[in-house]
Amino acid sequence: EAMALSGLALAVALALPSVALENGLARTPPMGWMSWERFRCNVDCQADPRNCISEQLFFEMADRLAEDGWRELGYEYINIDDCWSAKQRDAAGQLVPDPKRFPSGIKALADYVHARGLKLGIYGDLGIFTCGGYPGTMLEHVKQDAQTFAAWGVDMLKLDGCYSSAEEQAKGYPEMARALNATGRPIVYSCSWPAYQGGLPPKVNYTILAEICNLWRNYDDIQDSWDSVLSIIDWFFTNQDVLQPAAGPGHWNDPDMLIIGNFGLSYEQSRSQMALWTVMAAPLLMSADLRTISPGAKEILQNRLMIQINQDPLGIQGRRIVKEKSHIEVFLRPLSQAASALVFFSRRTDMPFRYTTSLAKLHFPEDAVYEVQDVFIGKIVGALKTADNFSVIINPSGVVMWYLRPMALPVQPWHVVRQQAPAKGFHPAIL
Repeated sequence: EAMALSGLALAVALALPSVALENGLARTPPMGWMSWERFRCNVDCQADPRNCISEQLFFEMADRLAEDGWRELGYEYINIDDCWSAKQRDAAGQLVPDPKRFPSGIKALADYVHARGLKLGIYGDLGIFTCGGYPGTMLEHVKQDAQTFAAWGVDMLKLDGCYSSAEEQAKGYPEMARALNATGRPIVYSCSWPAYQGGLPPKVNYTILAEICNLWRNYDDIQDSWDSVLSIIDWFFTNQDVLQPAAGPGHWNDPDMLIIGNFGLSYEQSRSQMALWTVMAAPLLMSADLRTISPGAKEILQNRLMIQINQDPLGIQGRRIVKEKSHIEVFLRPLSQAASALVFFSRRTDMPFRYTTSLAKLHFPEDAVYEVQDVFIGKIVGALKTADNFSVIINPSGVVMWYLRPMALPVQPWHVVRQQAPAKGFHPAIL
């Protein structure tokens, strides 16, 4: 009878993967700090002790998150990326941190992070090696590594996909989800699976992904340049009909880290990355040196209204709704309580551009009135009727971002529905 029962339980688990794997985590996009983009695989602690991948770097970043106002705003994860481990597993087949660079061990680091009201993330790779050439997690190690991470007190796992086949990925990513859940420790699960399969159907099944992963990398690694940010924006919004419906509470598209505060972006471009990542309901994982970050970059990253919009409980990913010949683009994200975020983005490179439109042209409901707040300045711009024409002045490679709250709604009730991919010839009634 026990056999029959376990067989039935297995059948139910297979029939209801979302029930089997839903971990209740990441109801809003995760926020925090991650080492990779800024510090990469710098393991030369003799020549560069301050910037190498070592426990010292993570202790110091944890202090910054806890003491410089980040934690209170929701930046709670401190995530170790590649190159933390020793070059070999130990005699028991267990992953171990590099003894020179992490002499206290990961458990001690997790304790330090937890004592500051923060959470610790770690990196693994479903393959023979990690992308940086450290020991990977082969299929036979999935359970053991999940248990190791849980025993250390890890709160998030990013599982990369270097040195593995499509077949191994199709087996291993769902297997790690089950193994993490089986530890009994809540561990947010970030999958790089779609990024290794081109990010699009038919190779990528977003329905399955949403059932096994809390967030997933869809596309290329971000680099410290505006070209890189633009290429990510282009790919995500060109493919928004596929990507946008896949996101929601507990399962997010991840366009990769925020590079604000590094070297490659101007002030305007930094504001643009922040605004567009927020509209995408993207995880806000910073990768800059928080010990030396400029006040300007910090102000962008610590914008309370921006974070409130990013963390909106409805968790609907926004869409690009207008693409003008003038190289102005408009993005919209529906929010709870019938509010909306609008981003006006300029790809121009000449001078500030005056863009004129109306909420009616952006398919807002007729006869509604909105209170408009400028997200970066924080000021209430005024009340706006749907039919009113208005102008915004957008700097080259910059944005104007608005938060709109309904003041008077039309007589006709209108409901927030999930925006699905519009049918041909259909103008989305923006919500």
